[in-house]
Amino acid sequence: MNKYLPRLVDKLIEEDLRLYGAVSIEGPKWCGKSTTAGRFAKSKLELQHPDTRQNNLSIAVNQPSLLLSGDKPRLIDEWQDAPELWDAVRYDVDRTGLTNQYILTGSATPRRNQPKHSGAGRIVRLMMRPMSLYESGDSTGEVSLGDIFDGHDDIQGSAGFRLEDIAYLSARGGWPENILRQPDKPNKLARDYLNTILGSSINSSDVTPHNPTKMRVLLRSLARNISTPANISTILEDTRSDSESSVSDASISSYLATLEQVHITDDIEAWCPELRSKTRIRTGKKRNFVDPSLAIAALRASEQDLLTDFHTFGLIFESLALRDLQVYAQSLDGDLFYYRDKNGLECDAIIHLANGKWGAVEIKLGADQTTIDKAAENLLKFSEIVDTGQMKEPSCLMILSGISGYAYRRPDGVLVVPIGCLRD
Repeated sequence: MNKYLPRLVDKLIEEDLRLYGAVSIEGPKWCGKSTTAGRFAKSKLELQHPDTRQNNLSIAVNQPSLLLSGDKPRLIDEWQDAPELWDAVRYDVDRTGLTNQYILTGSATPRRNQPKHSGAGRIVRLMMRPMSLYESGDSTGEVSLGDIFDGHDDIQGSAGFRLEDIAYLSARGGWPENILRQPDKPNKLARDYLNTILGSSINSSDVTPHNPTKMRVLLRSLARNISTPANISTILEDTRSDSESSVSDASISSYLATLEQVHITDDIEAWCPELRSKTRIRTGKKRNFVDPSLAIAALRASEQDLLTDFHTFGLIFESLALRDLQVYAQSLDGDLFYYRDKNGLECDAIIHLANGKWGAVEIKLGADQTTIDKAAENLLKFSEIVDTGQMKEPSCLMILSGISGYAYRRPDGVLVVPIGCLRD
């Protein structure tokens, strides 16, 4: 049995099971959902087990309550293969009024044959992403984002990442099996992942069918536009420059929805704070993959290719940082956004906690003084336009860097933190 690498989502599952009758853990395949859920379960139903699959699917259609029998909490793995089980779980939780009864895991969100009820108040949804650098053991965790939000900004920490290290970590991704095995070809798993998804998942498991060739073209376009707020028109134009078949105007929204449905993409929503002026805020999503390794795989690139294309490398690093910040923000009961307005002022990431605290982050691969100074200037300028009469003062202004050696607080109050020493 492989060693279990603790996840930040572990504590969230534990908390939710105390509050709700069922927890639905959603996320991409191979990110560790079943393994993590299994640590909390006392019995389990594996809907994709080849020996029992057809029989279980038949029972799910005709008498789903039979499949709920077992010690609690009971794990129902890949529940989306039998959407009827969602309603059965919701009904049973509603009937008993008990907490800590079921854990559902799913790698896709059903669209056809959807559950009749949302499960609100009975089943809580929890997103699980690939591992952050802290979870994989690549970050020392000397700088805690939670401590910073609590007012402890006298930070200390160091990381010795080189550009080669960042390229390797981006290509390897946060996939538990890749982290445990440390392969010589770090991006092979991500390439195999896309082949598996495009070959089966987008045309099965209650997911709307799509043309795999056109989906690959779209994935390459999204990878070329990763970490940018590219709109649908931009993506369409980019796909038409591809040598293969492009996605049509009429179908692109459906294709994008499917990539979100199977948790390949993980776009960042725009933040709309109260501003001192009437500046118009751009509200389009920032394009991102659930893991940077998938973007590299979609580009048919390798970690070596990143070292010779610093523009792409910078965008891939931002994707890596956004993945980690998503995991850390979730652990702190927060959400991740980005900011961009019509005047061109941007902020790479905004962490907004449920208690109203927020922080702004600029993400920079390099660490030369000019880059750091410009990023700090941008953060300070951004903080001045937010109406702190309506919103709280920022808890942190941070530059999250790839290869800066040390974590420190600048005289202007801006924090400089290497990604290799950050945690939740």
